[in-house]
Amino acid sequence: MSLAILGVLILGILAGIYMPLGISSFLDQASSIMLLILLFSVGIDLGLNRQVFVQIRQMGLRILLIPVGVVLGSLCGGAVAAAILQMQVREGMAIASGLGWYSLSGILITEAGNPIGGTISFLSNVFREMITFISIPFLVKYMNSYCAIAPAGATAMDTTLGIISKNTDGKIAIIAFVSGVTCTLIVPILVPLFL
Repeated sequence: MSLAILGVLILGILAGIYMPLGISSFLDQASSIMLLILLFSVGIDLGLNRQVFVQIRQMGLRILLIPVGVVLGSLCGGAVAAAILQMQVREGMAIASGLGWYSLSGILITEAGNPIGGTISFLSNVFREMITFISIPFLVKYMNSYCAIAPAGATAMDTTLGIISKNTDGKIAIIAFVSGVTCTLIVPILVPLFL
């Protein structure tokens, strides 16, 4: 499945290079509709497993440990990457604060007067999502199901939730959704904090 995703992505890039520009607005609408269908089908799958919600309720606030770990890990990764690339640490952490939400983080950084940082943020968060799609089956197989949540970041509530759900179980999918929602809510606060 990971190879199929990578292959389809490459075909999409090639199609985008040669596609007339007028089609892009249609593709934006189509991808939004497909995302909603994906979320609906994942929701049905989660709803069928009623025992999962009981387990989540039993976890209580401990469920927030995963998104906290995702945020802290991302910020540490941003600081390390900034040091390696000889950037300002704050800029590296602002870029990493996107947590996979490329459409927002890139814009926030660009509007703050750093178009290069905004572009880097956009690309790094797009790559984060692509790497998530490819790595989840391997993380689940060779590590554990909880490890599938971290690379997804904010996308665990939408675009990568399907592959997390497919490779794990209902309980992990619910935890991933909660983690994704939490990360999504914190991105608009976190990115400006480091600008």
